[in-house]
Amino acid sequence: MSEIGTVLKAIAVTAQLTSTELSEAALEVLEADLSGYSEEQILAALTRCRRELSGRLTVSAVIDRISCAGGHPTANEAWGVVMASADESDTVIWTDQIAEAAGIARPILDAGDEVGARMAFRDAYERIVRDGGDAAPRWFPSLGHDPEKRQAAIDRAVSAGRMTQKHASGLLPAPVNASGAFIAGLLTGKAVEMPKDPEFKRRISGLLAQLKGKDAA
Repeated sequence: MSEIGTVLKAIAVTAQLTSTELSEAALEVLEADLSGYSEEQILAALTRCRRELSGRLTVSAVIDRISCAGGHPTANEAWGVVMASADESDTVIWTDQIAEAAGIARPILDAGDEVGARMAFRDAYERIVRDGGDAAPRWFPSLGHDPEKRQAAIDRAVSAGRMTQKHASGLLPAPVNASGAFIAGLLTGKAVEMPKDPEFKRRISGLLAQLKGKDAA
């Protein structure tokens, strides 16, 4: 049996087992929509569909499972990351594919059409993942300005195996000693105890005098 016949047969069987009625023409269209993927990828994804789907068989259901097999998040999961990135205080951990597709959908989202943006993102993301072949995703952060959210997002990425601890350590502030805590207190307006180190106290006094002079000017 030819490769096309094998895929069509697997699609027909999966449709039947998921209570999805598809005409011969619909089967051929579905097969054509999946033609950018290898037979092995399609058959593995259809196997997962037969085991996991509680609803109808769709092209998106198959493609989502192909993406997941390569370590990529599904299009829906990826869109959730994009929406979270809209809050500049949030830190998100995403892939090159998510970031590229987000750039394509961003003008539509900025124009206020969230539904259109989501559709554009999904189409672009699936194409980008497909064109990338079997390459594993590279996860990296888009840092928000809230340090607590940044810490939490990076910790989750490390726990999920999407970032190494070494990479994460380079993105987070190093622990501060008493002198550093005092400086942080000055910057944030929080009351902290002046360190007892005489040399540090002398330097801080000079710094405060300089700042006071600038304010007066």
